[in-house]
Amino acid sequence: MKMERQAMKGKDLNLRLQLIATVLVLCLCYTCEVAEGKSQRTTKKTYIVHMDMSKMAATYEDHLQWYDSSLKSVSESADMLYTYSSIIHGFSTRLTQEEAELLEKQSGILSVLPEMIYKLHTTHSPEFLGLGSSDFVVPASASSSEVIVGVLDTGVWPEIKSFDDTGLGPVPSTWKGTCEAGKNFNSSSCNRKLIGAQYFSKGYEAAFGPIDETMESKSPRDDDGHGTHTATTAAGSVVSGASLFGYAFGTARGMAPQARVAAYKVCWLGGCFSSDILAGMEKAVADGVNVISMSIGGGISDYNRDTVAIGAFRAVAQGILVSCSAGNSGPSPGSLTNVAPWITTVGAGTLDRDFPAYVSLGNGKNYSGISLYSGKPLSDSLVPLVYAGNVSNSTSGNLCMTGTLVPSQVAGKIVICDRGSNSRVQKGLVVKDSGALGMILANTELYGEELVADAHVLPTSTVGQRAADAIKNYAFTDPKPTATIASGGTKLGVEPSPVLAAFSSRGPNLVTPEVLKPDLIAPGVNILAGWTGAAGPSGLTRDTRHVSFNIISGTSMSCPHVSGLAALIKGAHQDWSAAAIKSALMTTAYATYKNGENILDVATGQPSTPFDFGAGHVNPMAALDPGLVYDASVDDYLSFFCALNYTAADIKQITNEDFTCDSSKKYSLGDLNYPSFSVPLETASGKGGGAGVTSTVKYTRTLTNVGAPATYKLSMTSKTQSVKISVEPESLSFAKENEKKSYTVTFTATSMPSGTSSFAHLEWSDGKHVVGSPIAFSWT
Repeated sequence: MKMERQAMKGKDLNLRLQLIATVLVLCLCYTCEVAEGKSQRTTKKTYIVHMDMSKMAATYEDHLQWYDSSLKSVSESADMLYTYSSIIHGFSTRLTQEEAELLEKQSGILSVLPEMIYKLHTTHSPEFLGLGSSDFVVPASASSSEVIVGVLDTGVWPEIKSFDDTGLGPVPSTWKGTCEAGKNFNSSSCNRKLIGAQYFSKGYEAAFGPIDETMESKSPRDDDGHGTHTATTAAGSVVSGASLFGYAFGTARGMAPQARVAAYKVCWLGGCFSSDILAGMEKAVADGVNVISMSIGGGISDYNRDTVAIGAFRAVAQGILVSCSAGNSGPSPGSLTNVAPWITTVGAGTLDRDFPAYVSLGNGKNYSGISLYSGKPLSDSLVPLVYAGNVSNSTSGNLCMTGTLVPSQVAGKIVICDRGSNSRVQKGLVVKDSGALGMILANTELYGEELVADAHVLPTSTVGQRAADAIKNYAFTDPKPTATIASGGTKLGVEPSPVLAAFSSRGPNLVTPEVLKPDLIAPGVNILAGWTGAAGPSGLTRDTRHVSFNIISGTSMSCPHVSGLAALIKGAHQDWSAAAIKSALMTTAYATYKNGENILDVATGQPSTPFDFGAGHVNPMAALDPGLVYDASVDDYLSFFCALNYTAADIKQITNEDFTCDSSKKYSLGDLNYPSFSVPLETASGKGGGAGVTSTVKYTRTLTNVGAPATYKLSMTSKTQSVKISVEPESLSFAKENEKKSYTVTFTATSMPSGTSSFAHLEWSDGKHVVGSPIAFSWT
């Protein structure tokens, strides 16, 4: 009994100790959670503070004094990073979450937005677009060299020939900007081509600390290459004999070679910070640019919470076209960024040019891939072939990540690496460091048949999924698989072209489904343009090769194509608004090949849709003379905001105008004067019942004549029987230039299952001009 009692006491003691331990753990967890929550609220972050100038008290001598007083009321230690006076009225600063919340409650504060970190959407294209043909002539006008393209990116490398100012006249008198000196950059680095260069780093440095000038230049100098590439794509000077290691040899030129370039460095090693971007946009507007090109993007949010959308609106309101990349998150649906209707959102397509690299196998089979390798080639002799997943010390060895390959098993061989996770060129470096002779980079199902060329550091061929599967099957089944790789140089006349890039981000527009995005596509795959002297063509830190031109891909490359073409149109039509230029580019774009089939999607091998390419592929020759345009003013966008049920405060955050929606007026998103149509419709399970139920939607548009007097007649093609389309009137007669005529489209739709989509196309033509608009239907 005594022993039993002792055992019971022992059990009691153990239970008590377990209970105490559990309580201590729970208390510790609670304490950690509280501490973590407290830490989050006391950690300082950058915020952009938007002020309502109409609420500034008369007691303040100026707005800066008001800003300082407002800031000091919540934080004695905080300083302003930037003050903004045109894009928005306000400032950026470092605050705790608690301080930011207190500040936002004050009178006169429109919004306090947390800093967003955006990322980069990382010769022959003028000919492909028809700009190099002998019969193409830009309308004679000295104003073509008066147009200024502002590029917000990683800066510029001013010494390359693409910024040569030979033949250009004086800097435009409208220019008010500067050439800012800094690390490795002098005020004399600018000229009559590169007329301005500035950098904006306060937001970046507030988050990461002072810039390490051994790693990057605290100046407008481009240490990355991305900014130089985008700037020269948009408006680089004509350079003969341009190439990357002999690939794409020919004459390189920007889309608007007579236009001037102003560079605003807002992107750094740690990303592109919204406070810096906003400061760059504000300076670009004040400096007098005509086009803003931004190959950057982040997430999506309501327009009054989107820093880039707000900045772009203020620029567009002053007649400046803002072109942005759609993003590189395709082929996933709804992966777009930069979806505001006043932004020109650009997806990516291919050129008719390729850089083949051939794979020959020991079984006699041959496959074609792509590469920009330029070093010592492999011999014609076949060498052993291995799959990375079988010669690795890691479960993810197939991806050729750093340190995952076993050198003794890959030395002297060609290694098959699957695409994904780390960069394509990084895989090549890993393979080379392991002693291998070459690499076959294999597309998986995610990448399909998309082939993107890279300046690899060893003999490489990137192959599509079908070829990759065949090569891997050979490597798995043959007892002694062998292969070799050979370069095929540059191949022109590739068909079909263009095709939609798999990486190009897709619609529908998740913020406003009634606005079709992207707006259009332009060349964005394997584009040759200027490059920095600070980085090799692969972008790897160990790549010591120096080039003046590089070939890279992304919607980052398609965006400046459209920016430069917008500058070209602006030079020919100085009085056109940003919306008119955008309309000209969209309504003249093409979406089909000569055989009538839609542009193919390389991700699927099937025809793409307006959710992928918007209005289609840009056609600059036609865009210079569109006949009619869909123009839009600030008033149009105010009605758009009312249709979104925005409050007066919401509207002021974007427009800086005091405007209250008319409660007696019915506003419709379908009435925004947009060059394309997106029509969300009710599903079979939506309002009003089941299948077979019909709904009617009306959209109104207004066309402005920018050509000679003419009568335009309607034509309509549709791929759905579920929507009946009627247009009133079906003929529009214009007696003079700038005359406006409106029409209404009525869509009568039958309910369909959720996720269904279909498409139609509306055109107005006078026999010479074709003014086209895609129509996208989606049942949600």
